[in-house]
Amino acid sequence: MKHELIHAIKNPDWTAIDNDLAWQEQPNNTIIIFNDPLYPPQLKEISDPPPVLFVCGHTDILSYPQIAMVGSRNPSTQGKETAFNFAKALSQSGFVITSGLALGIDAASHEGALGANGYTIAVAGTGLDHVYPAIHKNLATEITHSGALISELPLGTSAKANHFPRRNRIISGLCQGLLVVEAAKQSGSLITARMALEQNREVFAIPGSIHNPLARGCNALIREGAKLIETYQDILEELSYYNQIDANNPHADSQSMLDLEQQTLLNLVMFSPTSIDNLVENTGIPVELISSTLLYLELQGYIEAVPGGCYTRIK
Repeated sequence: MKHELIHAIKNPDWTAIDNDLAWQEQPNNTIIIFNDPLYPPQLKEISDPPPVLFVCGHTDILSYPQIAMVGSRNPSTQGKETAFNFAKALSQSGFVITSGLALGIDAASHEGALGANGYTIAVAGTGLDHVYPAIHKNLATEITHSGALISELPLGTSAKANHFPRRNRIISGLCQGLLVVEAAKQSGSLITARMALEQNREVFAIPGSIHNPLARGCNALIREGAKLIETYQDILEELSYYNQIDANNPHADSQSMLDLEQQTLLNLVMFSPTSIDNLVENTGIPVELISSTLLYLELQGYIEAVPGGCYTRIK
């Protein structure tokens, strides 16, 4: 462990901590620590999950099935239209659209989800009291109303080049699959794609002309094993085990019929086998109460029991 990190742990900046706590008192702001039930379970699976998440917006959607979308900051007009349309269709199919609030493909992806009245998550490379790039201030505000802005960086942290590669591991870590729309050969989007592969996420890429420099990154990913995508249905077929609903208005989801405890527990049941021991550890709720809630969720068709004393989410 580095000397600077040891010193920081032993000598916390109490003024900064007080500022963070004051920020959390404001409406729509939440600080989630690693062992909080709201901490997204899929993010815990990566090798270096952030110990703290600052969230402005809806915390529950952090655990929903997500498609991350990344690509060029200077895309073609066709690339932006493709990102918007894919994000809109995938959002209508029940996925949260996750990206990084950057110019170009990121922004088009967020806007596509918003255009479908769906959910979108923007992972920032700054503290949440900053918006970078500044031109996306209005977009960031829209996202907080029907999605979430999140960051591992404390308040007061401005944009620095080394923040964004680390930010990208959160984008890929949150998702079930990552789609690269347009990317040059040396694009940062390829770094995110390789992080996704290391995290055992599905990686998808939209191919392009061999003469288009913005397609070379995607074409290279496909040569290396990423799945070639032509329509959004191609992604749905690959992720069919998530059993997504076709929801033109995901806000009207039947989950609104669940009470807070039932919804919280449902958000912790993954679309892969989840043990009762894991749920007890993540929530601190007595096993008897968890068992009865799981039975109710199973009877309502949200989850199903699988061998090994585990449950999987089916909607």
